Amino acid sequence: MKEQSLKRAMESLQIESKAIADIADYLDVPAFVEAVKVLCKCNKIITCASGTSGIAAKKISHSLCCIERDAFFMSPAEAVHGGLGGLKKDDAMIMISRGGGTVELLPIIDVCKKKRATLIGITENLNSPLAKSADIVLPLKIERESDKYNVMATASFVATVALLDALLVAIMEETNYRLEQFALIHPGGAVGALLNKADDK
Repeated sequence: MKEQSLKRAMESLQIESKAIADIADYLDVPAFVEAVKVLCKCNKIITCASGTSGIAAKKISHSLCCIERDAFFMSPAEAVHGGLGGLKKDDAMIMISRGGGTVELLPIIDVCKKKRATLIGITENLNSPLAKSADIVLPLKIERESDKYNVMATASFVATVALLDALLVAIMEETNYRLEQFALIHPGGAVGALLNKADDK
């Protein structure tokens, strides 16, 4: 490996660590609290995003199911071809877009408003269509991505996941989610074996 390659790798770790740590400094606490309240009480939660943000959206929808909140990921492509029929009044939509103007998301934003679902936007651009239309906005502030060209979704991705995980653990606390509940729905894998073995004692 070239010396410069290792240097870049170490810089990446520093940049991404800082991107996560910075969230605590700029977090919009009132908006975060409101988002937690909505996600605890809404009928179901739909997550939606494109590209790498879509991967983060898929992760949080799975995690929400793990704490028994009805949630699923809807791809923007499927959403505008009938998938939005699954969105109802009193549901919540978590939409992620760093720039806040992803073309594929714009018609979905309009449907959210018309169907009176709560739209929670996660974006860096507070002047974007997403930020202006969302009922709740959770801002991101990314100094730079960790690759040398500042174009790969690296620091922005881990910061997004960290913010979503913060929502997750707050919801677990608010809903008094119990380990026994998780053991019941997670019988598979090493975690399931460990939890259910403890339950058998």
